[in-house]
Amino acid sequence: MTIRVAVADDQPLIREGLGQIVARAPDVSLVGEASNGKEAVMLARMERPDVLLMDVRMPVLDGIEATRRIVDEHSSVVRVIILTTFDLDDYVYAALRAGASGFLLKDVGPEALIEAIRVVAAGDGLLSPSVTRRLIERFSEIPASPAADDSRLVFLTKREKEVLSLVGRGLSNQEIADELYLSAATVKTHIGRTLAKLNARDRAQLVVAAYESGLVSPGS
Repeated sequence: MTIRVAVADDQPLIREGLGQIVARAPDVSLVGEASNGKEAVMLARMERPDVLLMDVRMPVLDGIEATRRIVDEHSSVVRVIILTTFDLDDYVYAALRAGASGFLLKDVGPEALIEAIRVVAAGDGLLSPSVTRRLIERFSEIPASPAADDSRLVFLTKREKEVLSLVGRGLSNQEIADELYLSAATVKTHIGRTLAKLNARDRAQLVVAAYESGLVSPGS
């Protein structure tokens, strides 16, 4: 099955370069390009790509708001990968909250870019444990919110909450299995059920849910 990909970036050279990398992959096809967030929303509406590579800083409509609109309209169809110039810049967390499935640095190599597209298209979040840990370091600099809402967790079992807490702290499936004396397969099952109950699409969204619900506190 061919993965349909679109690219949104206001810099022609970057947009063209990403498009060429995508077009060369045997199992990936380029279905469109956009030069700003508004065009990206329209492109998603017309083409419904499997994955949309989205720049953060664009004119007319920025990548975060464009992502939010696309996810609201096509949450079960279009998955967004945010492109950022600086590792863990201030826009990344906002982008994940808007529904992005992960992020990449713009200097990513061709092979890594295509693999990222495959991962996200398969339904996994592009947020490795090491990246999660670095995000958590950033969260620790932010005061805990007094308005944390744990109502989202009411349908989770005690074990699912334990697993979600450890996902939020940046542990991999195997590390969670070791911590809770479970098999990796059992942890994967718990994560799958938690994703379904929280209506989250991937691991990136679970990390956000863990923090916003108050299950995990910055700096904990």
